[in-house]
Amino acid sequence: MTHIISIRDLDRAEIDDLMDNARKIQSHHFSESSLKGKILGLLFFEPSTRTRMSFEAAMARLGGSSLTMGSVEASSITKGETLADTIRVVSGYVDAIILRHPKEGAARLASEFASVPVINAGDGAGQHPSQTLLDLYTIRQSMKIDKLNVGLLGDLRYGRTAHSLAHALSLYNATIHTISPKGLELPGTLVDELREGGTEVIDHENIIDVVKDLDVLYVTRIQRERFPDSSSYFKVASSYRITPELLAGVKDSLIVLHPLPRLDEIDPRVDSLPYAKYFEQSNNGIPVRMAMLEKVMK
Repeated sequence: MTHIISIRDLDRAEIDDLMDNARKIQSHHFSESSLKGKILGLLFFEPSTRTRMSFEAAMARLGGSSLTMGSVEASSITKGETLADTIRVVSGYVDAIILRHPKEGAARLASEFASVPVINAGDGAGQHPSQTLLDLYTIRQSMKIDKLNVGLLGDLRYGRTAHSLAHALSLYNATIHTISPKGLELPGTLVDELREGGTEVIDHENIIDVVKDLDVLYVTRIQRERFPDSSSYFKVASSYRITPELLAGVKDSLIVLHPLPRLDEIDPRVDSLPYAKYFEQSNNGIPVRMAMLEKVMK
């Protein structure tokens, strides 16, 4: 039984294989009955639009069906049921579980009690492996993925997408440039791990200092839901913004990514520029998640 809880669960060969399969799927080389008769269970304890709908769409395109828990308020969670018991019960109804949960480590815990494969769709400030795979896939559509200069901008402390992507990029010999508001830097333990593994991590105070050297600019929103209080959030909210003026003079091949949803960190005028790939990035969630579902369910 294969779980995908963290991008660390996959080595470079496995990641490349998933991306190769996603490319075949996107080229319409797949069986529409690949997962016929299979049922996917979606347990989302946090709000989601793209991740939940793209997993549902991916399952439907492969001939399977999906069941959703619905709102937390309408579930037995409100009666005090533990996550372990919920996972045990739902495992008897479905062939795989997609879990999003506000607590870091919840997906790993779920995998210990599940009798079916579990895919982590985001656990607190921890990991978001399916997002990372579609991020890498989007990069690979535009350029060779080895030895890139990648800028991670925004909330790098709480941003699980940035944590997962930073680790994945280390497998491809990237140089990682971090740009974040004070207090929202990439966790020191992760930085130490990356550097000990041979990855160059360079901190910058201002995006202007590095933007012209980047191959990829990965922008994240400042996540209010991760902050302990409103005052802490408002101190750093809207502290950076990507505009057409800022992008003047960057590499022609630069791509700007964002896991979405965005607030005001990317000016809408950027949407029409050739650098903007974040909506293509979102669309890539379908073939990538189809490849993931086939990996754990076939």
